[in-house]
Amino acid sequence: MSSIPSSSASINGHATLSNGTSTHGEVGPSADGYEPSGNSPSSSTYPTNGFIQPPYQNAHNEEIVNHLYHAGFQTGNYADTVLHVHQNVYRLHAIILSRSPFLAHLMSTSPQTSGQRIIYVHLDQEPEVTQEGFAIALGYLYSAVSLRLIRPDNARAVLAAGCLLGGMDDLCQYAYEACRQSISVDTIGGWLEFIDAIPAPGDGTSTPNLPPTSVFGLYAQRLRDDVFHFLVVTLPEVLEVQNAPQDASAGPSGRDVLLQVYSRVPFEMFKTAVESPTFQIGSDQARFKFAKEAIELRKRGIARGLGAEETVVLAFGGSNFGGSAVHVTRKMRKRPLWKVNS
Repeated sequence: MSSIPSSSASINGHATLSNGTSTHGEVGPSADGYEPSGNSPSSSTYPTNGFIQPPYQNAHNEEIVNHLYHAGFQTGNYADTVLHVHQNVYRLHAIILSRSPFLAHLMSTSPQTSGQRIIYVHLDQEPEVTQEGFAIALGYLYSAVSLRLIRPDNARAVLAAGCLLGGMDDLCQYAYEACRQSISVDTIGGWLEFIDAIPAPGDGTSTPNLPPTSVFGLYAQRLRDDVFHFLVVTLPEVLEVQNAPQDASAGPSGRDVLLQVYSRVPFEMFKTAVESPTFQIGSDQARFKFAKEAIELRKRGIARGLGAEETVVLAFGGSNFGGSAVHVTRKMRKRPLWKVNS
């Protein structure tokens, strides 16, 4: 008789029977006529699928996860997969990486030439995915302890990496909330650059939609909407634009700061913001004057050299522009015609 156990009798040391079911087929009614039912008041006292949950299970599971994160992710013990990304090399574990649809597909389609699986992640086309952001998202596959590493300054990179790898909705939501809360007077410049870098054609009648190819997926539009809301509602309130002008010797007024911010806003968002009824900075005349001054600043900055001319119009005696008395337009400048003498 062979001393080698039959491989057909067990999988990873467990019988091939499913979750404690017997070899006699489906579990039927018991001899005393009892049938398991969720409506039975005593059904909760019966073990689920043949197992009773011990009181120490949660602590035990946490200990396993901590071990996986430290010994598996941080030190790479017993790794079976080598992952190359940017200039970094990670020794990881295929069973953990398979939690990510992106990495699972990469592993299944990468040819193997040695004992260890080797995969390459190319991020040349994803500048938002930084080394730090990718490392945090990668660690999240092993343990949620990675959430502690998310900060306002790296949250967007973590969100980009999480969206790329997939299968980590909680991480993405956590990183998104950190992004949303990080939008402030001090950081709005960086967020405007982020919005401007995403191609989003639109006619200016609403917040433009983003192309589905963005690595951020649906979060891209949510972030755009958050930036828009900050510009239109939160920022004027924070800067107290409607209050009486302060002493010039005290530094730039809230209105001056708002002008500087709006001078850097991409045109479609600038147009939508200025025309929005929720943009409360005073009367229509005050909003018209603000837009006119902002456009003058834009001519020397964001709108310079684009071959287009931005203008603002105030409709007296009622609005002719869909509910807004202030209307911003942009038209291409005509190229000069040169006469050639024969």
